[in-house]
Amino acid sequence: MNHALWTGVSVGFIMVLSVVTTNAFTLTGKVSDDSSKAVIGADVSLVQKGLSVKTDTSGAFTIHQDEELLVLASGTSVGFLSVNNGILSFSQGQNSPVQVQIFDIFGNRLLNETVYGSGTVDMKSSVKAQGKYFARVRVGSALQTFQFVADGSFNTAFGAKSGAKALLKVGDSDNLRIVADGFDTLNVKLDNLDTTLALTLKKTAPPQPQYEYGWGLKNDPVPTRGCGKDTRFDYKYRGDKPYIDFRWSKGVRTVRIDMPKSYDKNKPYKLIFGMQCMGGSASAVQDEGYHGLKWIDKNETAIFVAPEGNGNQLPWGQDDYLLFDELLAYLEGNFCIDSSRVFSTGFSYGAMFSNGLSWNHQDVLRAVAVYETAERNIWLPQRKKMGIGWMGVLGLDDGMCTPEMGRNARDIILTLNSEGGKAKNERAEEAQRNAPHKCYDYTTVEERFPVRWCTQSGGHIWDHKDPGQQQSWVPQATWEFFEKF
Repeated sequence: MNHALWTGVSVGFIMVLSVVTTNAFTLTGKVSDDSSKAVIGADVSLVQKGLSVKTDTSGAFTIHQDEELLVLASGTSVGFLSVNNGILSFSQGQNSPVQVQIFDIFGNRLLNETVYGSGTVDMKSSVKAQGKYFARVRVGSALQTFQFVADGSFNTAFGAKSGAKALLKVGDSDNLRIVADGFDTLNVKLDNLDTTLALTLKKTAPPQPQYEYGWGLKNDPVPTRGCGKDTRFDYKYRGDKPYIDFRWSKGVRTVRIDMPKSYDKNKPYKLIFGMQCMGGSASAVQDEGYHGLKWIDKNETAIFVAPEGNGNQLPWGQDDYLLFDELLAYLEGNFCIDSSRVFSTGFSYGAMFSNGLSWNHQDVLRAVAVYETAERNIWLPQRKKMGIGWMGVLGLDDGMCTPEMGRNARDIILTLNSEGGKAKNERAEEAQRNAPHKCYDYTTVEERFPVRWCTQSGGHIWDHKDPGQQQSWVPQATWEFFEKF
């Protein structure tokens, strides 16, 4: 067929649309929360069609629409329109958007184009066969529809009788929106409205409380600036154990690091430090799985770090607090870490260093776990009047870091973690001699800063075991404590 043979026709007084409808559909569904409980009274709406209902007592809804007719009736023009050689030309006295649509006799939409001001639209590209067609032109709120006939030579004839009808099918897609109090708004793009849906709403998370420092229990992760980076360690190896030579302001220090094998640069991870004891080393901490915690972390939720101390006899002094700051800044700046879940652990001298950090690093450390600790060290910082999560493990027969030293360290924290230091007066239950261990969680400390005190018969070791057991209970008790946050 020759598509170029369209006769020019001007349109002045033509047929105007009096009914605007869509094709028939029945949309049904059920709305539930994430515990499968029905959401009652939710507003369910099809945005483009302006149809809405509420869910019933079972969370169900139905939106139905019958197929209706496009009816032509006499009316006035939205502006000057003409068709010449298959080109629709239009002009208006303003620069409003002009929507041009073409439908076949069955109401299927063949063209949907929006232009601005005055201009032209090529209708030939949409009309591929002879027959009757409808063109609809919308300018702002004004709407005008005319009928034309594309015959064998594609001559165009205007002038349908008032009351001419055709089924109107303008597509069966829409945006479904579900709104309910206490839930996040759900938007769903639907390409088929004649369907049944099962929809789940997510409860709106309460706003995170704000504190002068620290976070509430079970807070959302706080990603560091290293999230999203593709940083890689320049690893060296001792056997199959990785380490780096970390350059800091006082020189170079060996740092043992274990990253999750499934590390995701966009997922914030816990960061757990393991501090060496006197006569020990960072490699020993790494070999022991960072006091057994790495072996518990089956889901790879943490990055483990063990910095080498400043010599193996007196490993932690004043400069090492600066080392901690610079190493933490490096890790948070280059890797995806949850800055609200940074922990430090240690045994003996390592415990005393972690305990010292708990006195003045409460703004960056969430909690510490100290095994056979004391309230003393080569150097200790001034204590800030701030709380921190704290767990202590005490061997009741320890002759090096004696029970008195461990209890003194604990009592300092109890003073910081409770109003007026009242938790210091709370009597902790301790283990009986030669009996299984006892962990006591203090009840009078501030909820955000829990204190756990674990005791058992035993000497100066970190991996205490219950009678008859081959495995230490300490790692699991520590992991459970860290999971409070």
